[in-house]
Amino acid sequence: MSVTTLPRLGFLYLDYVMRFFNNSNFKGWPDKIEQVVYRWGNDKQRFVDEVRQKKIDVLIGNIPATAYEAFKEIRKALPEVRFVPSLESQFSNKSKENVTRFCRKFDLGHPGTQILYDSQQGIDYLQQCEYPKVIKRSYGPSNYGGYFVHKVDNSAEALALVASKNYQPLYVQDCLPLQKDMRVMLIGHKPVCAFWRIAGQDQWLTNTSQGGRMSYRNIPMGALELAAQASKAAKAEYFSADIAEHQGKYYILECATAFAAFSYVRDWIGQYLMWDLSGGRFPAPHVPLFSWEELGKIKPELLRTLRNIGFSRYSPSSDGTMYSNDLAGEPFMMERTEPSLSSDIPASLIDREQNLPQAVLQQAAAGAATAPERLESEPMTLETLTMTELMTLYGMDERLAAAIIEEIATHPQAGFEQLATLEQVAPALLERWKLEIKLRGAPD
Repeated sequence: MSVTTLPRLGFLYLDYVMRFFNNSNFKGWPDKIEQVVYRWGNDKQRFVDEVRQKKIDVLIGNIPATAYEAFKEIRKALPEVRFVPSLESQFSNKSKENVTRFCRKFDLGHPGTQILYDSQQGIDYLQQCEYPKVIKRSYGPSNYGGYFVHKVDNSAEALALVASKNYQPLYVQDCLPLQKDMRVMLIGHKPVCAFWRIAGQDQWLTNTSQGGRMSYRNIPMGALELAAQASKAAKAEYFSADIAEHQGKYYILECATAFAAFSYVRDWIGQYLMWDLSGGRFPAPHVPLFSWEELGKIKPELLRTLRNIGFSRYSPSSDGTMYSNDLAGEPFMMERTEPSLSSDIPASLIDREQNLPQAVLQQAAAGAATAPERLESEPMTLETLTMTELMTLYGMDERLAAAIIEEIATHPQAGFEQLATLEQVAPALLERWKLEIKLRGAPD
């Protein structure tokens, strides 16, 4: 039954962060959709005041890892506002550690994982564990094309990597012998797009930015079922999971509400949210299962530009009475999500780690919630930029950001002058970055 008064919607945007939704994704919504921009720094109270001043009922948008803790405080100040996705649904966006916590809480298949906060304990583990292993940079929802995912085949390789990268905490997973994995996108817990990511020749990473390719054919039902189970556990309106298959079992490698999606998928999400928020006044999108196999035959360059794709339900013509239902036997139905609860957030992994010195436990418990998120009083400089923040700079891409991180680690005091030695960095681009970082580091 449709609601008599539509809620007032607002897009949640953040300065320097790519926008997932815009008005065209909510085609047909009759009322103005407000926009509220979070400007980093000491901006929480101003943001809260603007949301209240615009009388927004629903804030729609993803929150990057670097702002997650700030928005937990903002959400507390706006208890009457629905966040879509909820902060609880976006829990896994913040870190690989959170993905593991999420999978453990809801008993979702995932690779065996060790998360070690104490450096000596990490070294001891790497000296005696079985190989190969995968070591990842935990912080942030994405590995930025796999540049922070490393396969190590023995303890010498592992210890050398840890010494050079200094990832904290040490996040180590069993290495499944894979040449491909799957990306599954869901709306209302129903898979609407899925594809294999297949590693390039002599490669083990499946990321397309590292030579991998995509195939939409023959996605197994077991992977779709695990993705839907994870989406329901997250209570997410839209969700994505990277899934591996090994010896007939399925494992979640990554999952988040923040993911790259074709424009037509964002249109479907907008249509789904219009249906949900209007109480059914607008129709829910009808997306047949495995429709991605046919769409995937289109040239990728063209597929990225397609908008407003729709599927009607099949209604056969007949001279007499005929009963037909094209959803008969459909294993997935698009449905509304359940309200999130504070109890949905998994308990800290720190409490479960064994044999950690008490001082390490106390330090991790005090700092894990915010580290490495920047304190609002901390100035923003080139040396303190996280990978997530680097990716928001004008003209930045994954390869260049990874090169900059390496350059800063090698020459931590050199600053902008050292970046000028990178051939990918034009002088005009460097000046633009200087200005952006200066503006973002300035107090309100």
